Amino acid sequence: MSNLVPHNPIPDVDAALDALARRYRQAGGFGIEALNMVGGQAENLLERLPAPVRSRLDTATAQALRAAFDVAHLSRGGRIPDGTGWQNTLVTGAMGAAGGLGGLPTALAELPVTVTVLLRAIQGIAASHGFDPADPAVRAASVQVFAAAGPLARDDGADLGFVATRVTLTGPALNGLIARVAPRLAAALGQKLAAQTVPVLGAVAGAATNMAYTRYYQQIAHVQFGLMNLSRDSNIPLEELNERLRRRLERRIPLRS
Repeated sequence: MSNLVPHNPIPDVDAALDALARRYRQAGGFGIEALNMVGGQAENLLERLPAPVRSRLDTATAQALRAAFDVAHLSRGGRIPDGTGWQNTLVTGAMGAAGGLGGLPTALAELPVTVTVLLRAIQGIAASHGFDPADPAVRAASVQVFAAAGPLARDDGADLGFVATRVTLTGPALNGLIARVAPRLAAALGQKLAAQTVPVLGAVAGAATNMAYTRYYQQIAHVQFGLMNLSRDSNIPLEELNERLRRRLERRIPLRS
């Protein structure tokens, strides 16, 4: 009988990076249907929000992230099974429709619930890549996914810095992480809120935007944890893999199927 210790095969790093680049590019296309629904440009959506709402958006998003961080983690402790990508998308789509029915007040009330479901879905993706969602570093990496530009923004890969940032999760570090992530997520969620205020179409636009956002952040999570997994299996530093992925996206390096 062999006494060899089983190990993961050495991955084809270039092929893995090509696959992650395809995911990243695909994620950027998920906001098109939402923009078509509301009939506008992403840059103009935030202007539809009342000034008092825009001024409080960063704070409200940071509060939503802090609450989601704890609730999403506790829901895993209760052994609530992870949903599939489409199940998560349908759930948030229904919440977006409900949030859009009453215009801005109900959309604001729905926002922290959606953030919690999204974070829970991201943690499930971390688990699918072999990471323990209870690990403080993995929980921090899950929050970092929200630092991506959002499905309504154009991104050529220059926004990948969040992937290579390592955070040791303590109380002060968590507050610092949320403080850095919240403005980015607030800008993305502000566009979502604005879409939900469209007269008559608020519920439909809310469902469309929530579904686009869920698909987007799930794809970004696959990129985040796929890179971390590739770094672990190949012994190549995460920062180096991040840079190689960035070059693929910025220079449009042809991707192998």
